[in-house]
Amino acid sequence: MSRLNAERVSLSFARRGAAQVILDDFDLQIDKGESVVVLGPSGCGKSSLLNVLAGFQPADRGRVHIDGKTLQGPGGERGVVFQDDALMPWLDALDNVALGLRLRGLSKTERHARALEVLELVGLASHAHHQVGELSGGQRQRLGLARALAVDPDFLLLDEPFGALDALTRERMQVLLLDVWKRTGKGLFLITHSVDEALFLATDLIVLDGPPARAVLRRQLPFARRYTAGEPVRSIKGDPAFAQLRQELLDIFLQEPADHAY
Repeated sequence: MSRLNAERVSLSFARRGAAQVILDDFDLQIDKGESVVVLGPSGCGKSSLLNVLAGFQPADRGRVHIDGKTLQGPGGERGVVFQDDALMPWLDALDNVALGLRLRGLSKTERHARALEVLELVGLASHAHHQVGELSGGQRQRLGLARALAVDPDFLLLDEPFGALDALTRERMQVLLLDVWKRTGKGLFLITHSVDEALFLATDLIVLDGPPARAVLRRQLPFARRYTAGEPVRSIKGDPAFAQLRQELLDIFLQEPADHAY
């Protein structure tokens, strides 16, 4: 089973003439088939960690590797989904999904066939020839997910992908993500500000404070697997255990100082 590792990763940025340490000897592992969710306040280092894992930002020190192979920059074993969908507005849905396959040298027939497969997976096959501007916010996020899946990565890295959506669409996208996760067996790494989203999506939850980022809580959770085993969403979110954990997490954030407001 593939494993994505960050070992003793450190990162800092210059701010007002001084070095601001964002990550300091931070360790993380994500196994294929797991859903690791990082929850934390703005500025604690969540997005910086994701950017290092994705290869967008080189670490000052430390190592990112999959099964012992050191990763240098972005690669096809990691797909990334952004909050800002970053789609190409001059391409239709099909060609947005097929873009990464084109860069890999697949023929038009091959890449369109694969693009249609993943559009079907996210429920957008009937919108294959729609322009980006014709799609709703939720549909654009589905399209971004399909584009990340098209190259068949082992790991999906998701940077607050549902943060801009309304509550109903957001829950539908959470359910879709777990459905895709069950069907594909990908490893997920997702960052979020939402306590409920973190509880529902995580098999492994990490709560961060910072900077520099530090884990104030790490916990394995059952709710994502309960959903993929067939339990209804309302039953899961109505479980007293879910509510108790929600309150526990909220208590952690309510203890934060004002400049770390959640």
